[in-house]
Amino acid sequence: MNALGRHILAEIYGCDASILNNRSLIEKIMVESALEAGAEVREVAFHKFSPQGVSGVVVISESHLAIHTWPELGYAAVDVFTCGEKVNPWDACNYLTERFKAKHMTATEVKRGVFEEPVKVANL
Repeated sequence: MNALGRHILAEIYGCDASILNNRSLIEKIMVESALEAGAEVREVAFHKFSPQGVSGVVVISESHLAIHTWPELGYAAVDVFTCGEKVNPWDACNYLTERFKAKHMTATEVKRGVFEEPVKVANL
């Protein structure tokens, strides 16, 4: 079977709360993780919640990375969706786990756009 992309759903636990509550640092780490995976960054958008937590997205040519943090729980929910063969989404997840000083990470990979036959993309 052929797939258009790979989508990693990561549960990252036991993270440093001060990192997870720092919008600018989360943005920096997320962009770095995309680059570490071999992606081409296009746009970023992040928001700091009150009293705590950060949500954001890094749009890459190959799809996106998204995060929602719960600093009070030391928890981050991360999605890394990549298309094509060039970018390895696991590299981004592992980088995030390390930089968040996490104690534990579980993740599931979902194949997106699964087709029985090779996909022919029309020129637009």
